[in-house]
Amino acid sequence: QVQLVESGGGLVQPGGSLRLACAASGFTFSNYWMNWVRQAPGKGLEWVSRINSGGSRISYADSVKGRFTISRDNAKNTLYLQMNSLKPEDTAVYYCVGDLGASPEWGQGTQVTVSS
Repeated sequence: QVQLVESGGGLVQPGGSLRLACAASGFTFSNYWMNWVRQAPGKGLEWVSRINSGGSRISYADSVKGRFTISRDNAKNTLYLQMNSLKPEDTAVYYCVGDLGASPEWGQGTQVTVSS
């Protein structure tokens, strides 16, 4: 059974940093592209970043470029999102999403709140 479990969210002040992690199980993690997607309160889903199976191809939404870094450790079956220089508008539930084939697989999400 495919499972994606996010962790690392919390409350942080503007300008601060957080690192999110997504532990994957139930599939061969190293074979698949992975994404981070977020949903701010009262808003729709926003794609944040994507990384290929080997970690060599990465892309970011303009809203996070230069502040967020996606990475993966295939030996640990874990996806990461390092978030620096956080802004109040980064407040959202962050989801780990796997491009596993016919339909993507989603984690349960982790809340990130940026507030003073």
